[in-house]
Amino acid sequence: MGALEAYYCPRIKTFSLRHRNFSSLFFVSRVQLKVSQQILICKAKSLVDESGVDGGLSFTSVPSSLLAAEREEAKAVLSLFLRKQGMSNAVAARIINKSDPFIDHLMLKLHATYKSRYLVGRELTTLEIRDALNPFLESLLEEHGDLLVDVVDNFPNPPCKERSSSSCQITSTDISSKKDRAVARVSQQSPEGLLPDQVIYLIDLGMDLDQIKTIVRRFPSFAYYSLDRKIKPLVDFLLELGVPRPDIPAILYKRPQLCGISLSENLKPMMIYLEGVGIDKNQWAKIIYRFPALLTYSRQKVKATIDYLHELGISDKNIGKILTRCPHIISYSVDDKLRPTAEYFDSLGINVSSLIIRCPQTFGLNIEASLKPVTEFFIERGYSIEEISTMVSRYGALYTFSIVDNLLPKWNYFLTMDYPRSELVKFPHYFGYSLEERIKPRYRRVNECGVRLVLNQVLSYSDTEFEKILKRKMVKQFGEH
Repeated sequence: MGALEAYYCPRIKTFSLRHRNFSSLFFVSRVQLKVSQQILICKAKSLVDESGVDGGLSFTSVPSSLLAAEREEAKAVLSLFLRKQGMSNAVAARIINKSDPFIDHLMLKLHATYKSRYLVGRELTTLEIRDALNPFLESLLEEHGDLLVDVVDNFPNPPCKERSSSSCQITSTDISSKKDRAVARVSQQSPEGLLPDQVIYLIDLGMDLDQIKTIVRRFPSFAYYSLDRKIKPLVDFLLELGVPRPDIPAILYKRPQLCGISLSENLKPMMIYLEGVGIDKNQWAKIIYRFPALLTYSRQKVKATIDYLHELGISDKNIGKILTRCPHIISYSVDDKLRPTAEYFDSLGINVSSLIIRCPQTFGLNIEASLKPVTEFFIERGYSIEEISTMVSRYGALYTFSIVDNLLPKWNYFLTMDYPRSELVKFPHYFGYSLEERIKPRYRRVNECGVRLVLNQVLSYSDTEFEKILKRKMVKQFGEH
C-alpha cells in the first residue's frame, strides 16, 4: 500500500487523503487538526526578521482552522518539491515532520504574498499556495544546492555554521547551481561523441540544442526526464490527439512540465473531465498548442473556473467554445480577475455572459490599467455609457486595443472622414481594421469615386465585393457612362 497524501479543499471545507498511486481516493469530512493558533503566531513573530516580510503582518485575524489547513498545504508543497529532487516519500515526510520552524517560515511567506486576500476574508486555492511557495523553494535550491535539506532541518540557522570554513568553501566551489548541472547534463557527449538519447530524440523532433538548454534553464527537472518513460510517451500521445509533429517542439518549449505528468493518472482524466463540460475532443490539438499549461492545472482550479462560468449562466456547450478559443481563461483567478471584471462590465450595462463567450480574453485585462481607461477614452469623446455598452455588445474585442497604438490614431483619422460619431456606435469594428492597410486606402478609393458608403460597406467586404459595391453605388448616383 503506497503512502497517503493530504490535500485541503477550501470550497467544501474538507481534507482529502489521496493514495500516492491515485488508484484510491478517500475523503475525511471536516477533519479537525489540533494545531494551536497561538503557538503558530508566536513562532511567526519570532521569524519576522529572517523572513524579510512586513513586520506588521499578523495571523491573529485568520481563523485557526484555516491556518491549520494552509499549514498542511505548505507541507504538501514542500513534500512534492523534495520528491522532485529524487527523495522518497518516506524521507520527505521525515524531513517535514521535524522542520516546524521552516514550515512556519513558509506560512509567513504565504501570508506576505497574499496579505490583501486575508484582509477581505478570502481563502487561497491550492494553486495560489503553490505559486507563492515554489519560487521561494527554487531560489533556496539554487543558493544551497545539495545543502537544501540542511537548510530545512536547521532553519533558521545556516547549515554551514557547525562545519569548518574549509568544508563550506569546498561545498560552494564544487556544487554548481541546479540549472548549470541540468545544462551540463544535456550537453555532455559520450566517448563516441554522441549527446544523450533524449537530446538526440528532441533534435530529431525539430528542436536545436540551444532551445533544449533554454528549457532546462527554466525547468531543470526536464534534463532528468527519461526518454522511454516520460518524453516519448507524451510525444506519442500528442500525435494521437492530432497535434502536427512540427508543433510539438513549441508545446514542449512552452510547457516542459507536461513530460513529468502521468498520462494515465493525470492528463487523460483531466481531458475526460473537460470533455464532459463541453470541450470537443477533436479540438485538443488546437487547445494544447495554444495553451499547453491547461493540462498542468489542478482539478480544483479548473473546476473553480468552470463553476463560475456556470454561475454566469453559460452552458457546457459554450464553455467548451470559451476554453477552445481562450484556454488561458483557466489561469485567471475567479476571485481576483473573473468576478471583479464581470462586475465592472455589468455596471456598464454589458451582457457579461455574452461578452465572455464572444471575447473571453477581455476578462484577462486589468480593470484599472486597461478597462477603465478605454471607457474614459470614449466618454471623453462624447459617448454615453449606453452607447459604449452597445459598442462592446456589437464588438467584444473593443477593450483589448491599446489606446495609444490603436484607438487614438484611428479616432483622429475618423474625425477626418466626414462621418457622424454615431457611425462608430453602429460599426465599432472600425477599430479592428488596419489604419494604413485597410482604412485609409478604402476611404481614399471612396472619395476618388465621389460616392458615400457607410463604414460597414467601406471596411468589412473583400476587395472584390468592395469594388462591386462601389460600382453599383456609382451607377445609382451617376448612371451608366
